[in-house]
Amino acid sequence: MKRFGGKVLFLDRSDINTDEIIPAKYLTEISKEALKPHMLEDLKLEGFDPKDNEISEAKAIVTRANFGCGSSREHAPWVFEVNDITVVIASSFARIFRQNMFNCGMLAIEFPEKIIDALFEYKDSGAKIEIDFKNNKLTIASEKQRDTFTYHISEFDKALVESGGWVEFADSKY
Repeated sequence: MKRFGGKVLFLDRSDINTDEIIPAKYLTEISKEALKPHMLEDLKLEGFDPKDNEISEAKAIVTRANFGCGSSREHAPWVFEVNDITVVIASSFARIFRQNMFNCGMLAIEFPEKIIDALFEYKDSGAKIEIDFKNNKLTIASEKQRDTFTYHISEFDKALVESGGWVEFADSKY
């Protein structure tokens, strides 16, 4: 099972689409590794620079509603996976993106807007997230504060993540 959590990248916008996560011009690449340098390079967000070192250190993303909308492609979760980002937290996800995260053995955690707002209070604090996968707990902490929230994912999605993704799950069951 992948390790979840670490330094947080905050993307304070709703409706971030798959073309912004990984531009379509890179969909012909034949390896996940080839996608790595292009993560979020077309994202339009004030003050955001996809080449910033802070982004390369991120292990988790906190964002707003309808994350991963647009074209249905596994490349969007793959580019996060190859950049060691294994958990995305939002108030909602596009259905296919969300399932592709679980199919790749990664976490897509949904929280109500009120909790997302509380997470964004950590935006400029160097926050880190810890995931207690067994107990469905997410802890966000900075030097000055710490909060823990309980999340829910289905038992099937949890089994996918525990297995490392859909292929590994199917190999172990069939």
